[in-house]
Amino acid sequence: MNEIPDRAPAPVLAFNEQMERDCRQLPPVWEVGAVEARRAREEGKSLLGPLTLSERATDLAFSAPDGPVRMRVIEPAGETRGVFMHIHGGGWTLGAPHHQDPLLENLADSTGLTVASVQYRLAPEHPYPAGPDDCERAALWLARHAPQRLGGELAAIGGESAGAHLSAVTCLRLRDRHNLAPFRAALLAYGVYDLRGTPSMRRFGDRPLILNTPITSWFIDRFVPLSGRDDPDASPLLADLAGMPPAMFTVGDADPLLDDTLFMDIRWKAAGIPSQLDLWPGAVHGFDLFDDHEYAAPARTRMHRFLNSALDGTLEAR
Repeated sequence: MNEIPDRAPAPVLAFNEQMERDCRQLPPVWEVGAVEARRAREEGKSLLGPLTLSERATDLAFSAPDGPVRMRVIEPAGETRGVFMHIHGGGWTLGAPHHQDPLLENLADSTGLTVASVQYRLAPEHPYPAGPDDCERAALWLARHAPQRLGGELAAIGGESAGAHLSAVTCLRLRDRHNLAPFRAALLAYGVYDLRGTPSMRRFGDRPLILNTPITSWFIDRFVPLSGRDDPDASPLLADLAGMPPAMFTVGDADPLLDDTLFMDIRWKAAGIPSQLDLWPGAVHGFDLFDDHEYAAPARTRMHRFLNSALDGTLEAR
């Protein structure tokens, strides 16, 4: 499958039905809490199953005012063309860089980019702005030290879900606070960009397909108070997007964050920035993280193709 189908194929609909059954077998995250949910992921008891770690991954850290910021580094099999700053998802509350080693290893080998995945502080122990601060510091460190430490310049950024949100915020902070624009491309997969709640997020309901309205609201409440959600630093959909890098937006139409991606893609284009929107029929939140999903491999292939086009200077606006 090289192109996106017009409608959801039967395997995608079957995946959704099975995912709903699986989700109903697990207690909701607000009942078990962040600590227990993190433990379950480390023990391979989450919906994503056991962790697979890369033998090629190494860890580095640098000092920061609030404690060291750590990154997990995976180099490509061949020569390094630059550095991709990755920011993991998990509702700003869950997740860690080592949770996606196989996907990041594949990205590195497909693009020639060394991946540096940031371990930022998590809510609720460390609410906003702790996570964005750590990502900003990681981007500044990479902009200054990546050529010497990682063998290439900082070239691209990206993440999934909350990681896509933090990627957009990081781009804006580098522009506004440091007059820097190091990224030649951004991969923004099913992100949340308006923490006040877009229509699709508010209206999705409680069907348990990875995310739903109650789960998304619980994550946002842990991350930032209601009074802070009008700030473009928290809700980047509200920001001036001039000077942002070319971006690829990926989302499924069975995702409560559908509108966040559709709205952000339009605003990116309105700012005169090239962007590509991949809208996958029937796909749930985080669909490409599941190896057995019909869309997983082609979605990742399209992301890697986008990065390669940006690096090669052949990217066309869509």
